Amino acid sequence: METSFTLIFDNKSTAQVLKVQPGQNLTSALSTMNLTERRPVLVLIGGASQISEADLVRLKYLFVEVLAPLAQELGLFVADGGTHAGVMGLMGSAKHQINGTFPLIGVTPIDLVKLPNHPNPSPDAATLEPHHSHFFLVPGSQWGDESPWLAQIASTLAGDHPSVTILINGGAITLVDATENVKVDRPLIVIAQSGRLADEIAASLSQPEQEMRQEIASLIKMGQVTVFNLSDSFSQLKELLREKLSILS
Repeated sequence: METSFTLIFDNKSTAQVLKVQPGQNLTSALSTMNLTERRPVLVLIGGASQISEADLVRLKYLFVEVLAPLAQELGLFVADGGTHAGVMGLMGSAKHQINGTFPLIGVTPIDLVKLPNHPNPSPDAATLEPHHSHFFLVPGSQWGDESPWLAQIASTLAGDHPSVTILINGGAITLVDATENVKVDRPLIVIAQSGRLADEIAASLSQPEQEMRQEIASLIKMGQVTVFNLSDSFSQLKELLREKLSILS
């Protein structure tokens, strides 16, 4: 496989792809992808294959009415896992629906990606989401290997600009993602009522006297964690994101 190349999807959209080498300088990697400008960054983590149909219906509005339009309005970089599933698929679809032009950047383990004219190295390999503009294929053969790369690439993209992580739904890998992001001092917004891990973290914060998983207790202790309820006004979430990104309306 070439180190960098242009990927053409079936819908004729294109994305720049970089195979990241172990220990590669990330500033250099971003330069190779023509991502030399520094901007505020929205990191999106959460459920991929296990979001219920009911949760998906509710979450579509969140992406189409809040996350994608705000990324477009503020000129954000948006970074996620890049595959055509769950919250990543929702972000790609929302970007397409609003005719968004903001950079949508996927970070995915190289051995778990289906690419044209290349054998699939794993039965767990996934397709890439076709509305992303850039993909970093990082060293790894298991889901979760990309987690520290996603956190570090997002920090490099932001530079001196603010960044924030949104956690929606999710399971064990999302918890790893969240931990890696709070390790680099990135504020975490948990979307309660989106299911699974997000609801577990929200419940742990609202009832600290109750016993909670050690991993979640460590996450809460380590980072700046805020909860937003999916049933609340979306305008409140927009203002929360503006506050975290230090951008005034």
